[in-house]
Amino acid sequence: MLQQHLRTLMGGKEWVGFLILAVLLIVVLPLTLDIFRLNLVGKYLTWAFVAIGLVLCWGYGGILSLGQGIFFGIGGYVMAMFLKLESSDPESTKIQSTPGIPDFMDWNQLTELPWFWQPFDSFLFTIIAILILPALLAYIIGAAMFKRRVGGVYFAIITQAIAAIATILIIGQQGYTGGVNGITDLRTLMGMDIRTDSARYFFYFVCVALLFVSLFVAQYIRKSKLGRLLVAMRDKEDRVRFSGYDVASFKIFVFCMGAVFASVGGAMFTLQVGFMSPTLVGIVPSIEMVIFCAVGGRLSIIGAVYGALIVNWAKTALSESFPELWLLAMGALFIGVVMAFPNGLAGLYSAHIEPRLLKLLPKKNTPAAPIASPVKEGTSS
Repeated sequence: MLQQHLRTLMGGKEWVGFLILAVLLIVVLPLTLDIFRLNLVGKYLTWAFVAIGLVLCWGYGGILSLGQGIFFGIGGYVMAMFLKLESSDPESTKIQSTPGIPDFMDWNQLTELPWFWQPFDSFLFTIIAILILPALLAYIIGAAMFKRRVGGVYFAIITQAIAAIATILIIGQQGYTGGVNGITDLRTLMGMDIRTDSARYFFYFVCVALLFVSLFVAQYIRKSKLGRLLVAMRDKEDRVRFSGYDVASFKIFVFCMGAVFASVGGAMFTLQVGFMSPTLVGIVPSIEMVIFCAVGGRLSIIGAVYGALIVNWAKTALSESFPELWLLAMGALFIGVVMAFPNGLAGLYSAHIEPRLLKLLPKKNTPAAPIASPVKEGTSS
Protein backbone atom coordinates (compact mmCIF):
# COMPACT_ATOMS: atom_id res chain seq x y z
CA MET A 1 0.00 0.00 0.00
CA LEU A 2 2.77 2.42 0.95
CA GLN A 3 4.77 1.43 -2.13
CA GLN A 4 1.77 2.09 -4.36
CA HIS A 5 1.22 5.48 -2.69
CA LEU A 6 4.87 6.43 -3.24
CA ARG A 7 4.65 5.32 -6.87
CA THR A 8 1.61 7.56 -7.29
CA LEU A 9 3.44 10.44 -5.63
CA MET A 10 6.49 10.28 -7.90
CA GLY A 11 7.31 8.52 -11.12
CA GLY A 12 10.63 6.94 -12.02
CA LYS A 13 12.11 10.07 -13.57
CA GLU A 14 11.09 12.17 -10.54
CA TRP A 15 12.70 9.70 -8.14
CA VAL A 16 15.90 9.92 -10.17
CA GLY A 17 15.78 13.72 -10.01
CA PHE A 18 15.34 13.68 -6.23
CA LEU A 19 18.14 11.13 -5.84
CA ILE A 20 20.58 13.16 -7.95
CA LEU A 21 19.80 16.30 -5.97
CA ALA A 22 20.24 14.42 -2.68
CA VAL A 23 23.62 13.01 -3.72
CA LEU A 24 24.76 16.46 -4.83
CA LEU A 25 23.72 18.24 -1.63
CA ILE A 26 24.52 15.54 0.92
CA VAL A 27 27.64 13.90 -0.52
CA VAL A 28 29.31 15.80 -3.34
CA LEU A 29 29.24 19.40 -2.08
CA PRO A 30 30.20 18.66 1.58
CA LEU A 31 33.15 16.54 0.40
CA THR A 32 34.44 18.98 -2.22
CA LEU A 33 33.86 22.44 -0.71
CA ASP A 34 35.51 24.09 2.26
CA ILE A 35 33.30 25.32 5.09
CA PHE A 36 33.17 28.88 3.77
CA ARG A 37 31.88 27.84 0.35
CA LEU A 38 29.59 25.22 1.87
CA ASN A 39 28.08 27.89 4.11
CA LEU A 40 27.47 29.98 0.98
CA VAL A 41 25.65 27.03 -0.61
CA GLY A 42 23.59 26.70 2.57
CA LYS A 43 22.66 30.37 2.24
CA TYR A 44 21.68 29.81 -1.39
CA LEU A 45 19.47 26.89 -0.37
CA THR A 46 17.48 29.12 1.99
CA TRP A 47 16.29 31.02 -1.11
CA ALA A 48 15.27 27.70 -2.66
CA PHE A 49 12.48 27.41 -0.07
CA VAL A 50 10.95 30.58 -1.50
CA ALA A 51 11.38 29.35 -5.07
CA ILE A 52 9.58 26.09 -4.26
CA GLY A 53 6.64 28.05 -2.84
CA LEU A 54 6.59 30.22 -5.97
CA VAL A 55 6.39 27.11 -8.15
CA LEU A 56 3.14 26.23 -6.39
CA CYS A 57 1.78 29.79 -6.34
CA TRP A 58 2.94 31.09 -9.71
CA GLY A 59 3.68 28.02 -11.81
CA TYR A 60 0.63 25.96 -10.86
CA GLY A 61 -1.77 28.48 -9.31
CA GLY A 62 -1.06 31.40 -11.61
CA ILE A 63 -0.52 33.69 -8.59
CA LEU A 64 2.52 35.90 -9.20
CA SER A 65 3.60 37.36 -5.86
CA LEU A 66 6.27 40.05 -5.86
CA GLY A 67 6.28 40.25 -2.08
CA GLN A 68 7.65 36.91 -0.92
CA GLY A 69 10.44 38.82 0.81
CA ILE A 70 7.87 39.75 3.47
CA PHE A 71 7.43 36.14 4.53
CA PHE A 72 11.14 35.41 4.21
CA GLY A 73 11.72 38.36 6.53
CA ILE A 74 9.12 37.17 9.04
CA GLY A 75 10.90 33.86 9.49
CA GLY A 76 14.30 35.54 9.60
CA TYR A 77 13.32 38.22 12.10
CA VAL A 78 11.44 35.78 14.36
CA MET A 79 14.52 33.53 14.59
CA ALA A 80 16.77 36.57 15.03
CA MET A 81 14.62 37.81 17.92
CA PHE A 82 15.05 34.52 19.76
CA LEU A 83 18.81 34.43 19.14
CA LYS A 84 19.20 38.07 20.16
CA LEU A 85 17.35 37.54 23.43
CA GLU A 86 19.51 34.51 24.19
CA SER A 87 22.67 36.57 23.75
CA SER A 88 21.26 39.54 25.72
CA ASP A 89 21.19 38.07 29.21
CA PRO A 90 21.99 40.47 32.08
CA GLU A 91 25.50 39.09 32.49
CA SER A 92 26.43 39.64 28.82
CA THR A 93 24.88 43.13 28.72
CA LYS A 94 25.95 44.43 32.11
CA ILE A 95 27.85 47.37 30.54
CA GLN A 96 24.60 48.74 29.05
CA SER A 97 22.46 51.39 30.66
CA THR A 98 19.67 48.79 30.87
CA PRO A 99 21.09 45.25 31.16
CA GLY A 100 19.01 42.36 29.86
CA ILE A 101 17.73 43.95 26.63
CA PRO A 102 19.21 43.88 23.10
CA ASP A 103 21.99 46.39 22.49
CA PHE A 104 20.15 48.37 19.80
CA MET A 105 17.26 48.93 22.21
CA ASP A 106 19.66 50.31 24.78
CA TRP A 107 21.20 52.61 22.16
CA ASN A 108 17.71 53.93 21.38
CA GLN A 109 17.09 54.59 25.10
CA LEU A 110 14.51 51.86 25.72
CA THR A 111 14.41 50.92 29.39
CA GLU A 112 12.56 47.60 29.17
CA LEU A 113 11.90 44.77 26.75
CA PRO A 114 8.79 45.46 24.59
CA TRP A 115 5.83 43.21 25.29
CA PHE A 116 5.79 41.66 21.80
CA TRP A 117 9.43 40.59 22.20
CA GLN A 118 8.87 38.72 25.46
CA PRO A 119 7.26 35.50 24.05
CA PHE A 120 10.26 34.97 21.77
CA ASP A 121 12.33 34.01 24.78
CA SER A 122 10.84 30.52 24.21
CA PHE A 123 12.30 28.37 21.42
CA LEU A 124 9.04 26.40 21.06
CA PHE A 125 7.04 29.61 20.65
CA THR A 126 9.60 30.80 18.08
CA ILE A 127 9.22 27.64 15.97
CA ILE A 128 5.42 27.93 16.09
CA ALA A 129 5.59 31.61 15.17
CA ILE A 130 7.80 30.86 12.15
CA LEU A 131 4.99 28.67 10.79
CA ILE A 132 1.89 30.55 12.01
CA LEU A 133 2.73 34.24 11.53
CA PRO A 134 3.45 34.10 7.76
CA ALA A 135 0.41 31.89 7.19
CA LEU A 136 -1.76 34.34 9.11
CA LEU A 137 -0.50 37.35 7.18
CA ALA A 138 -0.82 35.50 3.87
CA TYR A 139 -4.38 34.54 4.80
CA ILE A 140 -5.29 38.17 5.51
CA ILE A 141 -3.75 39.36 2.22
CA GLY A 142 -5.21 36.48 0.24
CA ALA A 143 -8.70 36.81 1.69
CA ALA A 144 -8.70 40.55 1.03
CA MET A 145 -7.59 40.05 -2.57
CA PHE A 146 -8.95 36.72 -3.81
CA LYS A 147 -12.40 37.04 -2.26
CA ARG A 148 -12.75 40.18 -4.37
CA ARG A 149 -11.32 38.39 -7.40
CA VAL A 150 -8.22 40.57 -7.52
CA GLY A 151 -5.49 38.72 -9.36
CA GLY A 152 -2.97 38.87 -12.16
CA VAL A 153 -0.84 41.97 -12.44
CA TYR A 154 -2.94 43.81 -9.85
CA PHE A 155 -2.11 41.22 -7.19
CA ALA A 156 1.60 41.36 -8.13
CA ILE A 157 1.66 45.16 -7.76
CA ILE A 158 -0.17 45.05 -4.41
CA THR A 159 2.22 42.48 -2.94
CA GLN A 160 5.14 44.56 -4.20
CA ALA A 161 3.70 47.62 -2.45
CA ILE A 162 3.27 45.65 0.79
CA ALA A 163 6.93 44.59 0.61
CA ALA A 164 7.97 48.23 0.27
CA ILE A 165 5.76 49.22 3.22
CA ALA A 166 7.23 46.43 5.36
CA THR A 167 10.76 47.64 4.64
CA ILE A 168 9.86 51.23 5.58
CA LEU A 169 8.24 50.10 8.83
CA ILE A 170 11.24 47.97 9.83
CA ILE A 171 13.70 50.77 9.14
CA GLY A 172 11.53 53.38 10.85
CA GLN A 173 11.08 51.42 14.09
CA GLN A 174 14.77 51.30 14.87
CA GLY A 175 14.35 50.86 18.61
CA TYR A 176 12.28 47.69 18.13
CA THR A 177 13.74 46.15 14.96
CA GLY A 178 17.34 47.36 14.77
CA GLY A 179 16.48 49.74 11.92
CA VAL A 180 18.53 49.74 8.75
CA ASN A 181 21.25 47.59 10.35
CA GLY A 182 18.81 44.85 11.27
CA ILE A 183 19.38 42.40 14.11
CA THR A 184 23.06 41.53 14.26
CA ASP A 185 25.66 39.98 16.57
CA LEU A 186 23.77 36.70 16.97
CA ARG A 187 25.91 34.18 18.82
CA THR A 188 24.23 31.09 20.26
CA LEU A 189 21.27 28.77 19.74
CA MET A 190 20.29 26.85 22.87
CA GLY A 191 23.84 27.30 24.14
CA MET A 192 25.54 26.21 20.87
CA ASP A 193 27.82 28.78 19.29
CA ILE A 194 26.42 29.30 15.77
CA ARG A 195 29.66 30.92 14.56
CA THR A 196 31.81 27.76 14.73
CA ASP A 197 32.58 25.52 11.75
CA SER A 198 30.86 22.54 13.37
CA ALA A 199 27.68 24.57 13.83
CA ARG A 200 27.78 25.68 10.20
CA TYR A 201 28.05 22.06 9.07
CA PHE A 202 25.13 21.18 11.34
CA PHE A 203 22.91 23.99 10.05
CA TYR A 204 23.77 23.11 6.46
CA PHE A 205 22.49 19.56 6.86
CA VAL A 206 19.44 20.76 8.81
CA CYS A 207 18.70 23.12 5.92
CA VAL A 208 19.05 20.29 3.39
CA ALA A 209 16.74 18.06 5.45
CA LEU A 210 14.07 20.75 5.73
CA LEU A 211 14.46 21.48 2.02
CA PHE A 212 13.63 17.88 1.14
CA VAL A 213 10.66 17.94 3.49
CA SER A 214 9.42 21.02 1.62
CA LEU A 215 10.04 19.29 -1.72
CA PHE A 216 7.99 16.26 -0.71
CA VAL A 217 5.16 18.45 0.60
CA ALA A 218 5.16 20.45 -2.64
CA GLN A 219 5.25 17.23 -4.68
CA TYR A 220 2.30 15.86 -2.70
CA ILE A 221 0.30 19.02 -3.44
CA ARG A 222 1.22 18.83 -7.13
CA LYS A 223 0.07 15.23 -7.48
CA SER A 224 -3.11 15.63 -5.42
CA LYS A 225 -6.52 16.75 -6.61
CA LEU A 226 -5.64 20.23 -5.34
CA GLY A 227 -2.69 20.36 -7.74
CA ARG A 228 -4.92 19.51 -10.69
CA LEU A 229 -7.41 22.14 -9.59
CA LEU A 230 -4.63 24.74 -9.36
CA VAL A 231 -3.65 24.06 -12.96
CA ALA A 232 -7.29 24.24 -14.03
CA MET A 233 -7.72 27.55 -12.19
CA ARG A 234 -4.59 28.92 -13.80
CA ASP A 235 -5.84 28.08 -17.30
CA LYS A 236 -9.64 28.42 -17.00
CA GLU A 237 -10.55 30.00 -13.68
CA ASP A 238 -14.15 30.80 -14.60
CA ARG A 239 -14.82 27.23 -15.72
CA VAL A 240 -13.58 25.91 -12.35
CA ARG A 241 -15.73 28.45 -10.51
CA PHE A 242 -18.83 27.52 -12.55
CA SER A 243 -18.15 23.86 -11.70
CA GLY A 244 -18.91 24.67 -8.06
CA TYR A 245 -15.42 25.03 -6.58
CA ASP A 246 -14.47 27.87 -4.24
CA VAL A 247 -11.56 29.26 -6.25
CA ALA A 248 -10.66 31.90 -3.66
CA SER A 249 -10.16 29.32 -0.90
CA PHE A 250 -7.78 27.25 -3.04
CA LYS A 251 -5.78 30.35 -3.93
CA ILE A 252 -5.59 31.42 -0.29
CA PHE A 253 -4.37 27.96 0.73
CA VAL A 254 -1.56 27.75 -1.83
CA PHE A 255 -0.54 31.35 -1.10
CA CYS A 256 -0.29 30.49 2.60
CA MET A 257 1.81 27.41 1.81
CA GLY A 258 4.21 29.52 -0.22
CA ALA A 259 4.45 31.98 2.69
CA VAL A 260 5.30 29.19 5.15
CA PHE A 261 8.01 27.80 2.84
CA ALA A 262 9.52 31.28 2.55
CA SER A 263 9.42 31.80 6.32
CA VAL A 264 11.26 28.53 6.99
CA GLY A 265 13.91 29.63 4.50
CA GLY A 266 14.25 32.98 6.28
CA ALA A 267 14.72 31.29 9.64
CA MET A 268 17.46 29.06 8.23
CA PHE A 269 19.09 32.10 6.61
CA THR A 270 19.38 33.79 10.00
CA LEU A 271 20.91 30.69 11.57
CA GLN A 272 23.50 30.24 8.83
CA VAL A 273 24.44 33.86 8.20
CA GLY A 274 24.07 35.22 11.74
CA PHE A 275 21.99 38.35 11.09
CA MET A 276 18.74 39.60 9.59
CA SER A 277 18.36 42.87 7.70
CA PRO A 278 15.49 44.85 6.09
CA THR A 279 17.40 44.69 2.79
CA LEU A 280 16.21 41.06 2.57
CA VAL A 281 12.54 41.99 2.85
CA GLY A 282 11.89 44.63 0.21
CA ILE A 283 11.11 44.80 -3.49
CA VAL A 284 14.53 43.89 -4.93
CA PRO A 285 14.97 40.58 -3.05
CA SER A 286 11.33 39.69 -3.77
CA ILE A 287 11.91 40.12 -7.51
CA GLU A 288 15.12 38.10 -7.26
CA MET A 289 13.12 35.27 -5.69
CA VAL A 290 10.84 35.23 -8.73
CA ILE A 291 13.93 35.08 -10.97
CA PHE A 292 15.18 32.01 -9.07
CA CYS A 293 11.89 30.30 -9.83
CA ALA A 294 11.82 31.44 -13.48
CA VAL A 295 15.39 30.31 -14.19
CA GLY A 296 14.88 26.90 -12.62
CA GLY A 297 11.48 26.43 -14.23
CA ARG A 298 8.22 27.62 -12.76
CA LEU A 299 6.66 24.20 -13.25
CA SER A 300 9.48 22.21 -11.60
CA ILE A 301 10.08 22.13 -7.85
CA ILE A 302 13.50 20.52 -8.31
CA GLY A 303 14.30 23.05 -11.02
CA ALA A 304 13.54 25.81 -8.52
CA VAL A 305 16.32 24.50 -6.26
CA TYR A 306 18.82 24.47 -9.11
CA GLY A 307 17.65 27.92 -10.16
CA ALA A 308 18.31 29.32 -6.69
CA LEU A 309 21.75 27.70 -6.58
CA ILE A 310 22.84 28.79 -10.06
CA VAL A 311 21.57 32.38 -9.91
CA ASN A 312 23.03 33.00 -6.46
CA TRP A 313 26.35 31.44 -7.47
CA ALA A 314 26.42 33.73 -10.50
CA LYS A 315 25.51 36.68 -8.28
CA THR A 316 28.41 35.94 -5.95
CA ALA A 317 30.88 35.42 -8.80
CA LEU A 318 29.85 38.57 -10.68
CA SER A 319 29.59 40.70 -7.55
CA GLU A 320 33.17 39.86 -6.63
CA SER A 321 34.46 41.01 -10.03
CA PHE A 322 31.87 43.46 -11.36
CA PRO A 323 29.64 44.60 -8.47
CA GLU A 324 28.07 47.46 -10.42
CA LEU A 325 26.95 45.20 -13.28
CA TRP A 326 25.05 42.60 -11.27
CA LEU A 327 21.64 44.27 -11.35
CA LEU A 328 21.91 44.73 -15.12
CA ALA A 329 22.92 41.09 -15.48
CA MET A 330 19.96 40.02 -13.33
CA GLY A 331 17.54 41.97 -15.50
CA ALA A 332 19.07 40.60 -18.69
CA LEU A 333 18.88 37.07 -17.29
CA PHE A 334 15.19 37.41 -16.48
CA ILE A 335 14.36 38.84 -19.92
CA GLY A 336 16.43 36.14 -21.61
CA VAL A 337 14.70 33.35 -19.68
CA VAL A 338 11.22 34.66 -20.46
CA MET A 339 11.95 35.10 -24.17
CA ALA A 340 14.25 32.15 -24.92
CA PHE A 341 13.05 29.32 -22.64
CA PRO A 342 9.99 30.32 -20.61
CA ASN A 343 9.94 27.01 -18.73
CA GLY A 344 13.46 27.59 -17.40
CA LEU A 345 16.21 25.03 -17.02
CA ALA A 346 13.69 22.26 -16.43
CA GLY A 347 11.98 23.00 -19.74
CA LEU A 348 15.34 23.23 -21.51
CA TYR A 349 16.29 19.84 -20.11
CA SER A 350 13.02 18.11 -21.04
CA ALA A 351 12.95 19.62 -24.54
CA HIS A 352 16.57 19.24 -25.64
CA ILE A 353 18.69 17.16 -23.26
CA GLU A 354 16.37 14.34 -22.17
CA PRO A 355 15.49 13.22 -25.75
CA ARG A 356 19.19 12.93 -26.59
CA LEU A 357 19.85 10.93 -23.43
CA LEU A 358 17.01 8.56 -24.28
CA LYS A 359 18.52 7.97 -27.73
CA LEU A 360 21.81 6.93 -26.12
CA LEU A 361 20.13 4.40 -23.84
CA PRO A 362 19.82 0.86 -25.18
CA LYS A 363 16.31 0.09 -26.36
CA LYS A 364 14.47 -2.85 -24.92
CA ASN A 365 14.11 -5.72 -27.41
CA THR A 366 10.43 -6.57 -27.70
CA PRO A 367 9.76 -10.22 -28.60
CA ALA A 368 8.52 -10.68 -32.12
CA ALA A 369 5.00 -12.01 -32.66
CA PRO A 370 4.93 -15.75 -33.48
CA ILE A 371 4.52 -16.53 -37.17
CA ALA A 372 1.50 -18.69 -37.87
CA SER A 373 2.32 -21.92 -39.67
CA PRO A 374 0.80 -22.19 -43.15
CA VAL A 375 -2.25 -24.41 -43.49
CA LYS A 376 -1.66 -27.39 -45.75
CA GLU A 377 -4.02 -28.14 -48.57
CA GLY A 378 -6.49 -30.79 -47.81
CA THR A 379 -6.53 -30.24 -44.08
CA SER A 380 -9.50 -28.86 -42.19
CA SER A 381 -9.11 -25.64 -40.28
